[in-house]
Amino acid sequence: MELQDGGGGLTKSTAVAACTGMAVFYVAILYSPMLILRLPPPDSFKSFMIRRFACAAVSSVVSLIVCSLILPIKRWDTSNLLGVYGIRLDHIWQALVFPLSLTSLMYTGSFALKLLSMLQESDEHFHSGGNISVLCIKSIFTKIIDWVISIASNVSCWRNYFVAPLTEELVFRACMIPLLLCGGFSTYTVIFLCPIFFSLAHLNHLLELCAQQNCNLPKACMVVGFQLGYTVIFGAYASFLLVRTGHLAAPLVAHIFCNFMGLPVIISRRSGM
Repeated sequence: MELQDGGGGLTKSTAVAACTGMAVFYVAILYSPMLILRLPPPDSFKSFMIRRFACAAVSSVVSLIVCSLILPIKRWDTSNLLGVYGIRLDHIWQALVFPLSLTSLMYTGSFALKLLSMLQESDEHFHSGGNISVLCIKSIFTKIIDWVISIASNVSCWRNYFVAPLTEELVFRACMIPLLLCGGFSTYTVIFLCPIFFSLAHLNHLLELCAQQNCNLPKACMVVGFQLGYTVIFGAYASFLLVRTGHLAAPLVAHIFCNFMGLPVIISRRSGM
């Protein structure tokens, strides 16, 4: 990152105010189609999600522009500006492989449980007189292809595995971390401060989820508290990855992987192996 020495007049209060504004704008713009543009309610869940995709894209672009105007950047060229946001090609494989390997350690229990389940299914298959044949292998590949097609055509999967990780990492990591660092905050402070904005932005979504499921107050508080704690921990981890590698790809691939895997398996209800 080529930034001016001494922060270029960027103070801590300015950096925090900018990050707060980005977090609020990221959530507020989701309601702009109906409240500001006065568009009719969407006629389907797919239309509803496409509107949100467009709003999230606008929020990301606006945040990138505002961040570039606030940051004390020395050299105004495309490669340097993208480098400030962690969008780089050098050492890209390390930025993908190492964070993904580190993140997968958290899911060791999930992988072990899945492996035991597969071994049990194969054992039952062989005991019932089955064997490995061309038709069996073809059936497995067919199931994999059908699974990939179902994901590609599912708008919720696009939200979980593409739109949400990309826009959130751009706004809450690529934009906010350089602002906080240039504002004079230490690296460790930024790692633990940045997730606060990340969790506040998710608070609205969690309250919506509780309202849709008609949760009672104690259960709603428990769900919101647990999810906020999870987003804070993941936000700190993602911030660490970006600060440590300098690549936006590192927290992005970790975000997609965690969304795909869900919560890790901590306790198995199975007995024995």
